[in-house]
Parts: sequence; structure tokens; C-alpha cells
Amino acid sequence: STDGGRNLSLESIPMGLPMSDPSAWATAMNNLGMAPMGMTGQPLLPDFDPALGMMTGIPPINPMMPGLGIVPPPIPPDMPAVKEIIHCKSCTLFPPNPHLPPPATRERPPGCKTVFVGGLPENGTEQIIMEVFEQCGEVIAIRKSKKNFCHIRFAEEFMVDKALYLSGYRIRLGSSTDKKDTGRLHVDFAQARDDLYEWECKQRMLAREERHRRRLAEERFRPPSPPPVVHYSDHECSVVAEKLKDDTKFSEAIQTLLTWIERGEVNRRTANNFYSMIQSANSHIRRLVNEKAAHEKEMEEAKEKFKLALSGILVQFEQIVAVYHSASKQKAWDHFTKAQRKNISVWCKQAEEIRNIHNDELMGIRREEEMEMSDEEIEDPSEMKETEESALVSQVEALKEENDSLRWQLDAYRNEVELLKQEQGKASRDEDTTKEQQMKLLQQALQGMQKHLLKVQEEYKKREAELEKVKEDKLKIETLLENLKEQESSTSRVCACSQEKECPVEKTLSNSPVKSEREVLLVGIISTFLHVHPFGASIEYICSYLQRLDSKICTAEVEVLMTRLQNTFRQELSGVGASLEKRWKFCGFDGLKMT
Repeated sequence: STDGGRNLSLESIPMGLPMSDPSAWATAMNNLGMAPMGMTGQPLLPDFDPALGMMTGIPPINPMMPGLGIVPPPIPPDMPAVKEIIHCKSCTLFPPNPHLPPPATRERPPGCKTVFVGGLPENGTEQIIMEVFEQCGEVIAIRKSKKNFCHIRFAEEFMVDKALYLSGYRIRLGSSTDKKDTGRLHVDFAQARDDLYEWECKQRMLAREERHRRRLAEERFRPPSPPPVVHYSDHECSVVAEKLKDDTKFSEAIQTLLTWIERGEVNRRTANNFYSMIQSANSHIRRLVNEKAAHEKEMEEAKEKFKLALSGILVQFEQIVAVYHSASKQKAWDHFTKAQRKNISVWCKQAEEIRNIHNDELMGIRREEEMEMSDEEIEDPSEMKETEESALVSQVEALKEENDSLRWQLDAYRNEVELLKQEQGKASRDEDTTKEQQMKLLQQALQGMQKHLLKVQEEYKKREAELEKVKEDKLKIETLLENLKEQESSTSRVCACSQEKECPVEKTLSNSPVKSEREVLLVGIISTFLHVHPFGASIEYICSYLQRLDSKICTAEVEVLMTRLQNTFRQELSGVGASLEKRWKFCGFDGLKMT
């Protein structure tokens, strides 16, 4: 019967193998690292250890593990799988040549439970196919074709991996050698709609479970909602009023009071109760102000402590830097090696940088304590580079603003004095002494403000005088520059006319001490400069003027050029003793007569 063919016991298996191998099928499954199972589903080797398979390097496969589309790792090429003959009831499976490459397979589809089996014998039946492949696991369906191939669907995905192990085996039906009774099995993954649908259903189920797990985690970490605010009643009003008087429960009670007022619980009947609660809330203002003052005091103490600690650190930094400087002196420096000198110089540089940073921080703290500057008075670093004129203008404007503010304060003090005088006649005799003291204090303050106002006005006048002087100096400098430009233009015209009357430039340049057109230009500019200075000028003064026009001009080049032209420039000594100075003068007009 078919049932008898499917359930094959151990006694019916031919024992053509050595006695050390009780079953070829058990050996084949042992090679894969699987627990050897018989035809009836019983273990062939009770003491089998999956981790001690014959094929080392292949991780053991648990047959009960549900397949998740995981392809087992490939067999290492240096350790070929030992496949042996498998005897079944109606057929025999012969292993392929171990030296041949493993049979090729397609990419495994997701959730694959169906295999394609090709190379079947022409006389093979579904019973024989079931007999061979049911050893791999529970077979759900077999779809056999007339062209010697079939599709087999298993119950689980891991059974497909067992079926792929039979790929490459030669099958023979019974002991026949007929061609129709033999074939070479080719097992490969097959793509089936049922497998894909089941895999997608499983993925959706896993996604639902993951979303549910994530939602539970979010709800667990979500902060709890605030407790609801009770509705207004006379009893709750008395409870909240008592809580408002308690410092520890004040924040909770004030929130309840705020919610009641926003809800519109205040009416003509409850107005007195709400007023008393608001009055209780107002009584906490003094406590909060005192707490703030205490915290400010603590902050000031902490600042002072930090400042003292920072100053002590700076003193130690100064001592360390002094040690480095003393070590850098030649008396001790010569005894150190080159590497030691390098380390000492690097350490000194680092210590100075850190000291400067801490010093700047301490100076900043002291500046903050000494003066409270508004944002308008804090100047930008870029504005520190303004000219002297703009700085004076800004100081004059600041003095004007200070003058106006002092005038307004003076008017306010006068008004206060007048009010005090008016109230003095109405007040009683007991209050006269206190008012007289206040009057004296106000008069002293008024006198001090008047003195300060006079000082500010004097300083304002001085600044205005300085500003006018700067403007006059600026005008003088501008007129001098215009005169110099006119003289330079006139001298250049004279030089141009004289050059037109003289012989060609190339011949004169070849014979004269002037060697290039650049030197001709230098001679012309120096001549115009010395013509403006009839008492002569030093070489440094001349070069400073020329370097404004061209920064590449050097003092040695100009001095050599002027010494070559003895008929044009003359050097004279002026001054006595320590004030002795060499001055160059223009003598071109006298030299023209001599030449």
C-alpha cells in the first residue's frame, strides 16, 4: 500500500554499508549537522550532538526552528562535503562526484517553501518522489509534470534547505539499468504565489506586533497628565484659602485660583472670597523678594569667592612664568640640551597664553563691578579705530547728553524742594525736624549737582576748543597739500619743457649718470620736494615721502642716486654737537650755470 511505502522502518533499509554507519540517510543528515531522523520520524542516533557533525565549519541546523528566509552559509571550498549512497525502499540515490562544483541555484524568494525538482526518471511516480523527499520534512503537495520534473511544497521553510542537499544525486529505480529508470536530480528554489502570500501575511503580523509594542512603550514613557482642577464651592474655596497661606502648597493653590478666575467663577456672591484669596497671594510678594535678595547675596558671595580663587591662580601662574623666564636666561640656559630648551620655551608660551586668558577674565569681572555700562555706551571694537576728530565729536555729544540729564535732575530737585516747602507749613511740629533734615540733604545734593554741572560745562568748553583746533589744523594741512600738488604740477611742466629742448632721451641717458626712466622720475620728484624745502631735508624724510608713492623704494637706492648727481643735489651738515644732522639741498639752478 501507499501508506506502507511511505512509512519505512529501519529493518527494511538495506544494510550494504559498514556496521559503523547504521544508516546512510543518518550519515547524510549528520554531515549537514541535523539530528538524524528515520522514516517514522524517530531519531536514529539518540546520543547525537548537532555541534559534532562530520562536516566541521557548518553551523548546526535545528529542524524545529521556523525558517525566516535564511540561507545556510556555503560550504568552505577547502572542506568538500562527504555525500554517501542513500538507500530507499524503491530506489537508490548515488552521490555526485565530490570534485565537481556545487550545483547552481537561483536567488531564494522570500518565504520560500516550494522546490523545483528536475532530472526525474521517466518511470518515476509520485510515490517514489514522496518516498525520497518526505525524509526532508512534511510534504503538503506534489505537482508532477509529464516532462520529468515536479514542484514540491513543504510545510516549513527550513525543509527546503534539506531538499537542496539532494541536488546532484543520481537516482536509480530498484536494480534496473534502463535509461528510463535513471536520472540526475536537480533541486532548486521555486517561486510560488502561496509562499509569497504567507510570507507577506507573516511580515504584516510582525509589523502589527512591532507597532503594538512601540505604542505600549510610548505610553509607558509618556508623562502623566496633570490632576484635574476641582470645581468651585465654598468648601473648596476655604481649602484653597488655607493652602495659599502655606508656603509649601502655594504653587498648587495659586494654579487652582487662576483656573477658577479664568473659568468665570467670580460673581457678586463670591467676589469677597476671591478678593481675600488674591490678598493672600499678594502677601507672598515680600517673601519672594526676600528669597530673591538671599539668592543674589549668595551669588555675590560666590562671585567674590571665584574672584579670590582666580587671583590666587593668577599669582601661581605668574610664579611659574617667572621660573620659565629665569630658566631662559643665559646663566642657566646654556646648561640645558636642545630638546630641553625647546620644551621649556613651549611650556613658557603655553603658560603665558593661559595666564593672559585668566587675567582678561579677572579684569572683565572687575570692570563689571566698577561700572554699569548700558548697551548704548558700549562701543564696538571696530569703532575704537576712529580718527581723533570723530572721537572728540562723540565725547562732545556725550557731554551734551549728560548736561541735559543733569539739568533735568536739577529741575526735579528744585520741584521737590518747592513741594517740601509747601508741605512744611501744613505739617505738624513733630514732622518739622525730619523735613528740615530732608531739606538739608536735598540742598547738599543740589549743591553737589551744581558743582558737577559746572565741571561738565567747563569740560564741554575745553572739548569744543580742542575740536576747533583740530578743524583748523585739518584745514591748514589741506591747503598745504593743495600747494604741494600745484608746485609738483608746475615743476613737472618745467621739466617736460626742458626735456623737449634738450637732445633725444636715449643719448642723454646713455651719457648721463641717470640710467633709467624710473631714476629720472625719482630725480624729478626729489627736486620738487627739495624745492619746497629750501633749508634742506634729511634722507629719511625724503624716503618717507617717496614711500607714500611707492613702498618698494629703499633709502640706499635714493642716497646712491643723489650722490651721483652732484650738480643737482648737495649734502650739508647743520646743527651743533648732538643735534648735528645731514641735510640734502637742491642746487640744480647753480649746477646748470656750472655745466
